[in-house]
Amino acid sequence: MKVFTKEELKEYDGKGGKPTYLAYKGKVYDVSESYLWEDGEHQAEHFAGEDLTDEFKDAPHDEYVLERFPVVGELKEE
Repeated sequence: MKVFTKEELKEYDGKGGKPTYLAYKGKVYDVSESYLWEDGEHQAEHFAGEDLTDEFKDAPHDEYVLERFPVVGELKEE
């Protein structure tokens, strides 16, 4: 499984045809197929290519929503 640095993860921002990845609790998810992540943005508040672990505590949903997306790697702790 690929290990991403935060810099590498930024490349997967969902713009210009790039895949849409996000990190949560050390795992990197591919949310490219979600219409809720069109152009790498979710609700104009969250952006692909980032670690969203801290932002999930304010979300109206739980982490279970990520279960439907493939894990494509791990986020390297710095």
